[in-house]
This record gives sequence, structure tokens and C-alpha cells, in this order.
Amino acid sequence: MLPTPELVKSYIAAGMECTHLEVSGDGAHFEAVIVSNAFTGKRLIQRHQLVYAALGDRMREEIHALSMKTLTPEEFQK
Repeated sequence: MLPTPELVKSYIAAGMECTHLEVSGDGAHFEAVIVSNAFTGKRLIQRHQLVYAALGDRMREEIHALSMKTLTPEEFQK
């Protein structure tokens, strides 16, 4: 069974606190806009690592590809 955008969204939300979270996709490839205070002071790779950590093994086993925009709440407001 392919994961849905709603399922991927629930995985991310369960693993990290987000102030805004949007996920779209077709079951194999997903795009996400993730806004979190956890990204404050982090470089892009560190932000992505936080999301990958929240997804855990699902990133290898269920989700084929995930394109992310990782923003702090301040960046999102702009």
C-alpha cells in the first residue's frame, strides 16, 4: 500500500512540532512545506535531517522521494 500525503503529514507531525505543515504527492513522490521553531539557527541540511529523523525508517521503506521547504515561522511569514 502506497502512503498518502495525509499519512506522511501525520508521520512528520508525530515526530516534530510544526506550526504549519502541508504535504502533497502521488504515493511515491511527495512535496512538503514544513514550518517549525526547531529550524531556528539550523542550516538547510540540519533542517532536512530533523525531518528525516522524524520519518525514521519510513523514509527508506515507504516514501520514495520527499522534496521539502523547511522554514522557521519568521521565514514563513515573509
